[in-house]
Amino acid sequence: MRPRGLGPARRVKITRDSFIFYACANVQPGNGLRESDPGENGPGENDQMTPQTEAAARGGDAFRDHPMMLACRREPAPYTPVWLMRQAGRYMHEYRRVRAQHDFLEMCRRPEIAAEVTVTAVERLGVDAAIIFADILLPLIPMEVGLRYEKEGGPIIERPVRSAVDLKRIPPIDAASSLSFVGDAIRMARRALGDRTPLIGFAGAPFTLASYLIEGGGSRQYQATKTMMYTEPATWHRLMETLTRATGDYLNMQIAAGADLVQLFDSWVGILGPDDYRRFVLPHSAAVIAALSPRVPVIHFGTMAGNLLELMREAGGDVIGLDWRVDLGEPEIRRRARAILDQAAGRPGHIFNLGHGILPETPVDHVRALVDAVHEMSRK
Repeated sequence: MRPRGLGPARRVKITRDSFIFYACANVQPGNGLRESDPGENGPGENDQMTPQTEAAARGGDAFRDHPMMLACRREPAPYTPVWLMRQAGRYMHEYRRVRAQHDFLEMCRRPEIAAEVTVTAVERLGVDAAIIFADILLPLIPMEVGLRYEKEGGPIIERPVRSAVDLKRIPPIDAASSLSFVGDAIRMARRALGDRTPLIGFAGAPFTLASYLIEGGGSRQYQATKTMMYTEPATWHRLMETLTRATGDYLNMQIAAGADLVQLFDSWVGILGPDDYRRFVLPHSAAVIAALSPRVPVIHFGTMAGNLLELMREAGGDVIGLDWRVDLGEPEIRRRARAILDQAAGRPGHIFNLGHGILPETPVDHVRALVDAVHEMSRK
C-alpha cells in the first residue's frame, strides 16, 4: 500500500507562538481527498464499500461544507476553524466535576462519560470540531502490559517490552472488540452533536506507543527505546509492525463508528533525527495512514518535530500539525491570534490550534475569548 499521496513540499512558516495545522498541498478535486485505487487502499467507484468507507462517505457528505472540512481540503472557508487538544480537560469546571467521581481510565472505558465530556467542551467553547475523549495509550490495554495511571505521575507500564522474549508475551490484538467502548463513545457523541460539528477520532502513532512500552512510561532521554532501535533492529521492527496493525484497526473502527476525521499523535517523535526517523519510523507511520479509509481526512501530528516535517509529509496525512507551545493570557489573546492569522494570510487550509493542549490553570473564559477572536478576525 502506498501512503496517502503528498505533493511537492510547500514551505510553511512556523512561529514560536503558534500551533497550527496546514492541509497538504495536493488534495484532489471532488471530495478533496485522494481517490483510492480498487484493491489498494479501498474500493473504487464500482466496488462494494466496506463499513469503514461507508461511514467515512456519510460523514464526509454531512460536513462537506463545514469550515473544518474545507480547511482539510485546502478550500476557502468563511473563517479559520479552531479546535483545541485537551479541550475537554482539567481547566473546565464541568470536567473537574466528572473527574472527581471517576478515575481516568474509567472515564475512557465508560462511553456515556467520554461522550458527555466530549460534547460539553464543544457546547461550552464553540469550537469547530469535537475530539473524542480517550487516551493515546488505550491500545496497550489488550496487550496485557499492565497499563495504569498514577494520579500525578502519568501512565505506568508495569511489564515493559524490552526484548524479543518480552514481545512474544503480547497476545493477538483485536482492537475493534477490545476497544469497542471508544467506538460506543463516538456513536453517542456523534448523535449528540448532530450535523453541527465534525468529530475527530485519534490514536497514538506506533513510535510513541513503542516508546511508552519500552520505557515503562514517560522519559527524558528515551535511552531504552534507542537501545532497542540500534541493537535489536529486528525486534524493533516486529514491535512496530504489531503496533501498526493495531493502530490502523483501531482508527478504522473509530471511522466506522462515526469519526469524521482522525488524528495520528506522534507525541515523542521529536527526540529523533531525520535519519533515525526515516529508518525506524517512517515506514510504519506510512503503513498506518495507508490502511485508513481514504475518504476521511487524516491529521499527522508530531511534537517538537520541526526537523521532521518533510519526512512526516512523506509518511502521509492530509493535514500536518506544526507544534510550538504558548500559554495565552487574556490581554495577549487577540494580539497573538492576529499575529498567527496574519502569517497564514487567509490561505485555504489553515486550522488554528494551540500547543500540546490547554494547561489546567487556563481560565475557561480565556479559551472562549481565543475561539471567538479567531472566528471574528478571520471571517471573510
